[in-house]
Amino acid sequence: MTHVIHTREDMTHVIHTRAELARELTTTPVAVVMTMGALHDGHRRLMREAKKRAELVIVTIFVNPLQFGPNEDFDKYPRTLEADVEACRAEGVAVVFAPSRDQVYPTGAPSITMNAGPLGEILEGASRPGHFAGMLTVVQKLLMLTRADVAFFGEKDFQQLALIRRMVRDLELGVEIVGVPTVREPDGLAMSSRNRYLSPDDRRAALALSRALREGAAHSDAETALATATKILAEEPAVRVDYLALTGADLGPAPADGPARLLVAARVGATRLIDNVPLALERSA
Repeated sequence: MTHVIHTREDMTHVIHTRAELARELTTTPVAVVMTMGALHDGHRRLMREAKKRAELVIVTIFVNPLQFGPNEDFDKYPRTLEADVEACRAEGVAVVFAPSRDQVYPTGAPSITMNAGPLGEILEGASRPGHFAGMLTVVQKLLMLTRADVAFFGEKDFQQLALIRRMVRDLELGVEIVGVPTVREPDGLAMSSRNRYLSPDDRRAALALSRALREGAAHSDAETALATATKILAEEPAVRVDYLALTGADLGPAPADGPARLLVAARVGATRLIDNVPLALERSA
């Protein structure tokens, strides 16, 4: 069963079908924030940014099976719909669309999915084969179902954001994609629904990721930036690095001068975390 929870000032209206969702889409422009639930302040920042752009803001909550690999945490992924609805209500969101798998994929697993291309084969794509094909497939579906004019995504999932922008541009989808800077805990850890899996010791060890990125990004020389971040990560034995990469702002090769991105993925305990920061590179004299 599909659940669309339509929030107004003092009521919650539950809608069960795609057809009922379509009848809600009478106001333009429409802004959408796509989530897998377990909402935190990072998601709420996206909602606030969306409300600046549209009268009708839709938050989608769907744990998409297509983007989880066979050894990943689909069954354990936190599902907290009641708390998520309260968070959306507190932000004044008009519609929460929380579909079942059957509503998103009414004919079962789709035989045609999005091809993420070369950009989807590096970094996260190399570590999680098939992840981005599943992600892009559900994003394209939700853009069509919500008839979105503008969609908001966090920069924490920077490769995801880059791929969504590429898909929208290449397929002429006519949707504006807005990236919103990563929201962090007071100690610097990037907010993530998976942070709740960290034990207290793992939580302390995980701070090495944001510290490595922050101190690496303080350098304008590419070699020094990478070396600094590598050293900090190596000093924390509980952090098992998957990748640390310095790229261009579009995830291509890092430039000699100009905007770049420093990205990391690592396991801390049983939890896999990702993070990234922007930096500006300058050619050495």
